[in-house]
Amino acid sequence: MLSLRKLSYVFIVLGLLFILFPKATEWNEDQEQSKLLKAAELPSGKNDALWPPSLTDSYARLSTRLTEVPVSEARQNTSPSPAPMVSANEQTPIATISISRIALKLPVLEGATRINMRHAAVHMPETGTLGQAGNAAIAAHRARTSGRLFNRLNELKIGDKIVVNARGNQYVYSVYSLKVVDPTDVSVLKSFKKQKLLTLITCDPLVNPTHRLIVQAKLST
Repeated sequence: MLSLRKLSYVFIVLGLLFILFPKATEWNEDQEQSKLLKAAELPSGKNDALWPPSLTDSYARLSTRLTEVPVSEARQNTSPSPAPMVSANEQTPIATISISRIALKLPVLEGATRINMRHAAVHMPETGTLGQAGNAAIAAHRARTSGRLFNRLNELKIGDKIVVNARGNQYVYSVYSLKVVDPTDVSVLKSFKKQKLLTLITCDPLVNPTHRLIVQAKLST
């Protein structure tokens, strides 16, 4: 009798699985369909935003480095130690960036390495060339010392000018967008054909940052 009862339970469980399995499969398919719909609804056309797959990884590394405490501030809480040797080639600026509203002028180094980000802004080589068609991204730490690096970037307004001097040429960009985004939002680096854009990236908020402050500008004509 006990065996028959156990067998009946087995049949009940099998029956429930038979009923629920299609529902579970449908739910999974609905989730996949939803993802595809979202992807399909992204802007498309000849002016599409395009970036190489490697840019996502590069932006993720940059985003992580931005949350690291700048060396100058870290030293305030640790015993003094000699600074590591840095080759002159690594420290050769490719440009300077100036913003009069916040009294900023910084050298721009190529590559978002920890060494480069110590005391300069950095250009992401996977993004556009400064002054040319594309979206050139420049990032810097949001140092806590007032006026240091991109500490005051949040004070910019629409229409403010950003001046970049690179390779003997001067490029004047006009700010058209200021926003705070998730640290994984690589869409801020999207590039449009023929448009000459500049994207500045730093952390937000100033203390214990969880997001990224993005300032975007177009080359003035």
